[in-house]
Amino acid sequence: MSEIITDFDAPPGRKGTCSLKWGKYEDSDVIPLWVADMDFKSPPAVLVQARVSAEHGNFGYGRPPATLIEKIVKRSEDLYNWVIDPSWVVWLPGMVCALNVACRALLEESSQAIIQTPIYPPFLSASKNFDMPLTKVPLILRGNRFSIDFDALAALETKPGDLFMLCHPHNPVGTLFNENELSLLTEWLLERSLYLCSDEIHCDLILDKELKHLPPASLDPRISDKSITLMAPSKTFNIAGFGCSFAIIENSNLRAKFKKAMQGIVPDPPAMGFLLADAAYQGGEPWRMELIDYLKGNRDYAMSQLVEMNGLTPYSPEATYLMWIDARNLPVSNPHKFFEENGVGLSDGRDFDAPGFLRLNLGCSRKLLTEALSRMGTACEKLSSK
Repeated sequence: MSEIITDFDAPPGRKGTCSLKWGKYEDSDVIPLWVADMDFKSPPAVLVQARVSAEHGNFGYGRPPATLIEKIVKRSEDLYNWVIDPSWVVWLPGMVCALNVACRALLEESSQAIIQTPIYPPFLSASKNFDMPLTKVPLILRGNRFSIDFDALAALETKPGDLFMLCHPHNPVGTLFNENELSLLTEWLLERSLYLCSDEIHCDLILDKELKHLPPASLDPRISDKSITLMAPSKTFNIAGFGCSFAIIENSNLRAKFKKAMQGIVPDPPAMGFLLADAAYQGGEPWRMELIDYLKGNRDYAMSQLVEMNGLTPYSPEATYLMWIDARNLPVSNPHKFFEENGVGLSDGRDFDAPGFLRLNLGCSRKLLTEALSRMGTACEKLSSK
């Protein structure tokens, strides 16, 4: 048996560490399972680099190491059969600003931004920040899986140059759109001559081994020519606090517009962010494999418990460490507040344009998850006995 790299059952305590996730409930007994931030230590390779950088003692401005760019290019070809050029990579300090930059870059060309709801909250606000009209197309539930509503897209009024903003894998519902879905989507985009901004920050967290992530831009050169693909090691390797993300933009004119929209507003990632991203991609793969196994175990355990709770309908994510739960059948006016009052802090579905739903973060120890689910189950039982 191979040696265990990280003990995911024993993550470090995060209270008193300026943690956004844990600080929200610092002075209470509420278990925080809300913001998409895992409790685990980062990979050993990342921790080694962090110590080396700290001991070096200088934290000045940074630039990306050549090895990081080379690794991104190689990963793209190895994982997606997508050959990209190093010049296509644009560095960013985070995904939220990237969504806003995309809208700002295309403000003169796009008559609207199109998104699929429910969705990660910054998608709901990015276009509005620039007074670009927002069109929401709800995902459709087929069986127990959320998918693209192609009938709704077909009926949509669009103009050439409009912006379609995709979340893939999807946050919060956990869908990994498959090749057939993506092929139909790219056909629709090409037919309408639309731009695509694809947020793929969770693409390295595919929980089922038979599934594979495919960037839409990898499927057709014509789509790549009109795409802004957003990726990062941050969610995968738990280094979001170091702000190192990137966009892949083939079209030189589109890339120039994107960079112009960044000017004077968006800073480069810090030197530490570049170094830790490089370490994660260079040496974090064995850790990532163990992480996925652990997250899959958390997912399966959470599903087994939640399906037994009256009033809740959970959806098993194909990717991400986030679980989407329909709580509209609970006899309470505010499910988020109800569980918070019963000791579990979840994400409120209304923030994702889906009141009555909840999002649960699986990126924690099995022990903590077990306690949180026990509290939720007890709370549901009390409702049923009334």
